[in-house]
Order: sequence, then structure tokens, then C-alpha cells
Amino acid sequence: MGQLHNTENMINDIIHLQSSRSLINTLTGIEQNMALYESGIQEIRTKLEILQRDARFSDHHNPIESIKSRIKRPMSIIEKMCRKGFPLSVQSMRDNLNDIAGIRVICPFIEDIYTVADMLISQDDLTLITQKDYIKNPKPNGYRSYHLVLEVPVFLSSGKEPVRVEVQLRTIAMDFWASLEHQIHYKSSHDVPNDVVAELKECAEIIAQTDERMQMLSKQIRCISDNEDAVLKK
Repeated sequence: MGQLHNTENMINDIIHLQSSRSLINTLTGIEQNMALYESGIQEIRTKLEILQRDARFSDHHNPIESIKSRIKRPMSIIEKMCRKGFPLSVQSMRDNLNDIAGIRVICPFIEDIYTVADMLISQDDLTLITQKDYIKNPKPNGYRSYHLVLEVPVFLSSGKEPVRVEVQLRTIAMDFWASLEHQIHYKSSHDVPNDVVAELKECAEIIAQTDERMQMLSKQIRCISDNEDAVLKK
């Protein structure tokens, strides 16, 4: 059966393994921590928006097309901890899960992804936890993206709390493919046939080649523009 059916079975298993009171207490604790993760997203999103605004009002190419964010739902968090074999507690959630708070940065070109990643990593109040380059090393299904897990300090009335936020950086084309692949593969109530999986991977290769070509075209146009500006300044 498909992903949705497997998730439903997993949730039913959780309910049988945990007493109702224990599960409610865990869910309540998780929900109370969601505001902390929202604050973590806000901190990093503000940094990205400043970089975006700075590029917009300068002579530099803007490396950020758009910024999206999301928080995992409490039951999705419970399901993942159970699937991974982690203890079901708030502390376990904070220790073991890095993708509760997520930001997706959409960039025009591949080189922009590395520019934005370097900008974030270089900020002295952010701590790099993990870094995965699925552009140079795509997943077997063809998925391409650049993942960072960053720890950001959130200042509360009770003191400073470190919060982990996953940042995914993609081109417009990578995001298009990943969104459709998710719709096809994970929203299906049945297993996806092998020929469809192969077709999806082929589409990912075509999109990657298109990304490379568009980046080359952009560099050519910028080079022509720079040369024209140099001539006008003489």
C-alpha cells in the first residue's frame, strides 16, 4: 500500500503502544514547543529577507527568488519519532529531530544556492549542525536540493533557547520537480510503478541539464551587460 496507508497504520500502532493519557501529555508538550520553533523560523527568515532586500537595492544579482516556511504537525512528529525508534517525549523531539522547523529558499540559479548557503553559514550567531549537498550528489530517485540544519538562539523571558531549523535551498526547476514528485509518490494510495519511478528520475536529469543551461545563459547576458556598462563609462 502507499504512504498514506502506512502512516495511518503507524499512528494506530502508536496509540496502542502508548496509554491515552501519556500520548495526550506528549502531544500537549509538543504543541507548547511549536511557538519556540516558529520563533526559530522567524529569526532565520528575517536574515534571509535582509539579504534579499540588500541585493534588490544594490547592483548585485538577487540570489533569492522566494522564501517559504512550515512547521511539522504534532502527529507527524509523533509518527516520525515512532518510525525512527526514538522515545516519545519533548526532549527526545528536540534532541533527535532537525526538521520540525523548515524553511525553503527558492533561487533563480544553481550558483545562487551556494551563495545563499555561504551567507547563512558565515553569520556568527548561527551554528551549522549538518550540511548535505544533494545537487552534486543527487538522491537515487533524482532529488536535488541543498540542505542545511542551523541552530539559532531564540531569546525568551526565561533565557536563551537554541532552536534547530532545516533550510532547503533549491532552484525554481528543482522545486517544481520535487513538488510534483511528492504529489505523485507520497499522495498516492498505491505503490508507484517502477516505470513511473524511472520516468521521474529521467525528468529530474532533464531539469538538471536545463538548470545548467539557464545558468550559462544568465552568465552570458550578464557578461554582455557588464561590457556595455564599461563602454558607456569610458
